Amino acid sequence: MTAVLHQSSIFIFFAVIVMCFFQNITCFNPRLLNVSRFESDWSIAGATWYGPPNGSGSDGGACGYKSAVGRFPFSSMVSSAGPSLFKSGQGCGTCYQVKCTCNAACSQKPVTIVISDECPGCVSESAHLDMSGTAFGAMAISGKADQLRNVGVLQVQYRRTECNYPGRNHSRLSSVKFQIDVGANPYYLSTVVEYLNGDGNLASMELEEASNKNTWHQMDRLWGAVWKLNSGSELRAPFSIRMKAADCGKVLVANNVIPVGWKPGDIYWSHVNY
Repeated sequence: MTAVLHQSSIFIFFAVIVMCFFQNITCFNPRLLNVSRFESDWSIAGATWYGPPNGSGSDGGACGYKSAVGRFPFSSMVSSAGPSLFKSGQGCGTCYQVKCTCNAACSQKPVTIVISDECPGCVSESAHLDMSGTAFGAMAISGKADQLRNVGVLQVQYRRTECNYPGRNHSRLSSVKFQIDVGANPYYLSTVVEYLNGDGNLASMELEEASNKNTWHQMDRLWGAVWKLNSGSELRAPFSIRMKAADCGKVLVANNVIPVGWKPGDIYWSHVNY
């Protein structure tokens, strides 16, 4: 019986690989086997917190998420990062598990945070997380959050993890959000990209006009999680957006996500996610 089960497991594993190949999936999907691509040993970092004790740290920050950091699904569980994790903006949107074990107030249980800002002065350790008061306190034993916040610089353990956002209204279906920058116009489009599952960040982004199918314009990272396209001619909506994940390279297309009549400052939700 054991041999039969073993053979069955091997068959399922290779069936998943074959399925991924024929569906042109460009990176292995760990959810199929319930494991994380980022699961690894813990590393050491220094941790501090800023902003209100039960707040979301900065309102805005170097990633461009603005006040969204305090709302669901970020829910204030965010952190600014030193240069080694911020990576000149490419670290925006990446998710980490963080836990503390070296203080009596530590619960020793990991919490998940999202990189949402830069801490350019955090260079005293090889890695540093300047967390929101909410996220920092979440590492404490129940009722000991304020005691933990009074520690000062705390040594923590951290490791990369997959982002996995619940959908709007706490549904199971999440989707990528695009918020058009207030400076956008018919010749210049810039947008913040939020709530990316999986890697959480992008290596590249492209735009396709409805009037020019199969021609993809390369967008550039303006700063943080903000991407731009500066066109020499008027851009014709609706626009489709093609994204490439930073680490696994998986490609995702949000078809016609930015409609005709789009306006600077507007928010548009796709129907896709990693």
